Amino acid sequence: QVQLVESGGGLVQPGGSLRLSCVASGIIFSDYGMGWYHQAPGKEREQVASMSSGGNTYYADSVKGRFTISRDNFRRQGNLQMNSLKPEDTAVYYCNTYMGRNDYWGQGTQVTVSS
Repeated sequence: QVQLVESGGGLVQPGGSLRLSCVASGIIFSDYGMGWYHQAPGKEREQVASMSSGGNTYYADSVKGRFTISRDNFRRQGNLQMNSLKPEDTAVYYCNTYMGRNDYWGQGTQVTVSS
């Protein structure tokens, strides 16, 4: 059974930082691309960042220069370092892994940026 477990969300003031982590089980993690998405209340889920199995990265324009995606295949873990957080970053953040038609999601972790 495939499972993705996110951690690291919470409440942070504007300008602060958080680091999200996602630990995968049930898959050969190194074979999969991985991504982070967020979904704000009343809005659609949208991609924030991704990293292919080969290490190629993508960032949404809204987070470029502030967020960094990384992965540790040995630990089967993906990370999203979020710096200079803004109130508009407030959302539930989801981890995703993908390979061909195989597509798996974590349960989400809440990130709230507020003073």
